[in-house]
Amino acid sequence: MSKIDVAIIGASGYTGLELMKILINHPHFNITYIATTEGGVKASELHPSLASVFEQEVVKADASEVAKHAKLAFLALPHKAAMGFAKELLALHVKVVDLSADYRLELEAYEKHYCEHEDKENLKEAIYGLPEINRAKIKQANLIANPGCYPTASILGILPFLSYLNKEAPIFIDAKSGVSGAGKKPTQTVHFVTINENIFAYNPLKHRHEPEIAEKLRLVSGHAFEVNFVPHLLPVSRGMLVSSYLQTNEVIDAKAVLQAFYKNERFVRIREVPVDIKSTAGTNFCDIFVSQKDKSIFVSSSIDNLLRGASAQAVVNANLMCGFEESAGIPIIAYVP
Repeated sequence: MSKIDVAIIGASGYTGLELMKILINHPHFNITYIATTEGGVKASELHPSLASVFEQEVVKADASEVAKHAKLAFLALPHKAAMGFAKELLALHVKVVDLSADYRLELEAYEKHYCEHEDKENLKEAIYGLPEINRAKIKQANLIANPGCYPTASILGILPFLSYLNKEAPIFIDAKSGVSGAGKKPTQTVHFVTINENIFAYNPLKHRHEPEIAEKLRLVSGHAFEVNFVPHLLPVSRGMLVSSYLQTNEVIDAKAVLQAFYKNERFVRIREVPVDIKSTAGTNFCDIFVSQKDKSIFVSSSIDNLLRGASAQAVVNANLMCGFEESAGIPIIAYVP
């Protein structure tokens, strides 16, 4: 079987690196175009870990050139920059998996929390790329809005219980992420002396991922739950732990509900003990643990924020879009110890 040529736009960041690491040895995809806003270097100069492994030239991003070299493009660009590039690519009949927030939200919510949207037509056609809820639609899509990392872990933990929840009770989500979730650009928050041996909340109850979580839960359940989301930064490189606190209408067997819901899902693992970030680091798995006390439910989810929360999930979506087995080339061995 001949391979499908793909492009990576925005190769300088962490998600760009993770995309290259997955796609270099992918059985069905061939990297034929790598770009940044500047270009003029090799992949191994952007990421020294690729020396003697992947030396492909990195060029300045140009949509018309992408269309000449690739059938599908991964956009690892900041919000606002991604939508302009995606619009050009889609007009040139290139499939797009967008890792930014530009196509994740309905128009009103996006413009409230980000900026004015410049590609309203394609926004209407974008499919939210969480396979556990949109697998069939992803297979038919030309544009995938790859989910955020916090929403991925949060939604997967809460989904099985939506039909049992007390609609009057708010959902509380306590989330913690490794520093790589803040991106590659250095800031005071991720300065070594700030984060080392430390942990702190940021943007509590007003983080941009809160409306993404609330919107997707509403679209699945038909009810607008009150979602209260508080993220924290951990002094680790990668990993994400999300704890959700739920109230049900009646006492249920939460573990049985969770196991039944995900019994056929390749990348969700139900754990018997509280989950940890080390067991999912380096993989596309989401590990979930549930505990209950009467009508109160505690759900804990763990993912690798750069993989299940970004690049590996993006490749799963590309696999589905191109008719391949969704697990093809996807990392499953954790970085342990």
